[in-house]
Amino acid sequence: MSEVKNSNVAEFFGCNVFSDSVMRERLPKNIYKSVQRTKQLGIALDSEVADVVANAMKDWAVEKGATHYTHWFQPMTGVTAEKHDAFINPYGKGEVILEFSGKELIKGEPDASSFPSGGLRSTFEARGYTAWDPTSCAFIKDDSLYIPTAFCSYTGEILDKKTPLLRSMDVLSTQALRILRLFGNTEATRVTTTVGPEQEYFLIDKKYYDMREDLVITGRTLFGAKPPKGQELEDHYYGNIKQRVSDYMKDLDEELWKLGIYAKTKHNEVAPSQHELAPVFTTSNIAADHNQLTMEIMKKTAIKHGLYCLLHEKPFAGVNGSGKHNNWSMSSNDGQNLLDPGDTPQNNLQFLTFLCAIIKGVHEYAPLLRLSAASAGNDHRLGANEAPPAIVSMFIGSELESVIEALEKGEKFSSVDNKTFEIGVDVLPDFPKDTTDRNRTSPFAFTGNKFEFRMLGSSDSISCTNTILNTIVAEELCQFADELEKSKNFKKDLKALLVKTIKEHKQIIYNGNGYSEEWLKEAVEVRKLPNLVSTVDALPEYITPKSVALFEKFHVYSEAELKARTDVLLENYSKVINIEALTMIDMVKKQILPAVMRYTKEICDAGASKQAMGIPADVEKDLASKLSALNEGIYKETAALESKVITAQGKTGVLETARFYCDEVFTQMQVLRAIVDETETNVSEDVWPLVPYTTLLFSV
Repeated sequence: MSEVKNSNVAEFFGCNVFSDSVMRERLPKNIYKSVQRTKQLGIALDSEVADVVANAMKDWAVEKGATHYTHWFQPMTGVTAEKHDAFINPYGKGEVILEFSGKELIKGEPDASSFPSGGLRSTFEARGYTAWDPTSCAFIKDDSLYIPTAFCSYTGEILDKKTPLLRSMDVLSTQALRILRLFGNTEATRVTTTVGPEQEYFLIDKKYYDMREDLVITGRTLFGAKPPKGQELEDHYYGNIKQRVSDYMKDLDEELWKLGIYAKTKHNEVAPSQHELAPVFTTSNIAADHNQLTMEIMKKTAIKHGLYCLLHEKPFAGVNGSGKHNNWSMSSNDGQNLLDPGDTPQNNLQFLTFLCAIIKGVHEYAPLLRLSAASAGNDHRLGANEAPPAIVSMFIGSELESVIEALEKGEKFSSVDNKTFEIGVDVLPDFPKDTTDRNRTSPFAFTGNKFEFRMLGSSDSISCTNTILNTIVAEELCQFADELEKSKNFKKDLKALLVKTIKEHKQIIYNGNGYSEEWLKEAVEVRKLPNLVSTVDALPEYITPKSVALFEKFHVYSEAELKARTDVLLENYSKVINIEALTMIDMVKKQILPAVMRYTKEICDAGASKQAMGIPADVEKDLASKLSALNEGIYKETAALESKVITAQGKTGVLETARFYCDEVFTQMQVLRAIVDETETNVSEDVWPLVPYTTLLFSV
């Protein structure tokens, strides 16, 4: 980091990226144009072009100190994977030369059976391939050249999170262009989805992290009594950033900027020790790459500062957990934001067409959006008055709601809102008023010229959500185009189509308080919106006939690939809960029970000493009795948890197993936690074996 201190950010931004400008400088003009055609039109590179690109990449990387290269990919583990090979090749007697061929650039061969595949690959069918994704720039990190790639099996099934995302981007572009052509746009040749994922995280002192077995193994505290102060005073959100955290954020920005990541905004979040980083929008696949890198570099940079970065969705009970807000929009390559309503949205039929397609898609495929945010960690947040509820709905703001109501009724819309916000202080300027308010309780909210999907958990890959979002919108645009391309009176038929869409799907729109009990009742009983409370409820929606038909229609997933993903995610859920349960049992047996017994003995000994001196020991008797009862409860509930874990491990079938872990094991974990946390409040801090919440949350 020292080489960029006090430098102009513009001078070092992207310095470790084999960017477009680097390619333009280092590649022959015809080779550069060929690469650009590949990036823009999806035309395959021939081997001769690939050789020239590979050699230029190698020379550039070696000049910057790289000794190895790696195909960097995103398997279904939810994190990234990499295998590093040196550039060296034997030459002569005891000598080497540095080589990197087009073949090595384009294709790698990791062991496919060693990654989650949901049965697509067996141990005796291990071959898999990584394929260079030329739309995402190579970069240098830790003395290696990183080449972003897709990952598939020997038989062609996709085994990663990136390939479906790239496919979904292509199908949405195709269908969106059909709509644009209907509006007379002949200039645009591609529509791109863009994403800006806001990343929330916690920072705690590394030495205290190392002292908590639950944090080290599971990423969250499985036990911990509520501290006297949490987030009640609302003083941490946007508050003054502590110097230690500020130093971390500064170094984090610099590391991200060197990799061409558009880190833009940083601030304190709601909970103590919680913070947020937000980037500038970029294309969905690059945003997915950048977010994976951001999470990795957050952790590495924290350790340099004696901190630890927690990305679990709920590391601490009793305070807000961490999410990842997925800001999504569509732009054409002729410069239009297709979700910009303009000054008069009621007259912007193109915008209303895209808006209605999204409304219809979210209503028809709400279960898919819900499952894209499903994980064991995120189950702690959704619906917990700190994140959107598990019921998917849309917020579009009062003005747009009035616009579509007027369209539905065939009435003329006239805005009565003042477009200027008057502050009422002479020295302060008035400023333009946004067309929508903000609704933090809405899972899918329109925020002016984009939609913010707020359900994602902080550790999630954004690839799944954006694959689903792109595909469902592509389906609705396809339906619209199929109907309108046959029209003899485009404007008349378009308005009729929009009115029909609004009437059939407006129940997905809700601008009120998504946390209220009234909304829960109305959503389920009146509007018939699905309420998929847990991960286990949501994941089977991947393989319903309706979902399979959608993804197979656009060749985003095959039925086998969908089933594989469902199995992988259900197995992962069960494994996470199993690991957490075993960790709880281990902590109770080795740390908590012995500590409570020692403390109880100390109290009993103190009481006996007082009685021997003729002094009443009522306090000691009461406390010892209470602790003894609590310890017996801990022992009993731990035994019950052990029994349920053993039963769970004997279950067959991924859905049945996950359901048992959800309904029985996790429920028992909550029972055990409650009694342990109560015990903590009755034991001296000197004796209690776990670092308390007060220290974890307020020591940085």
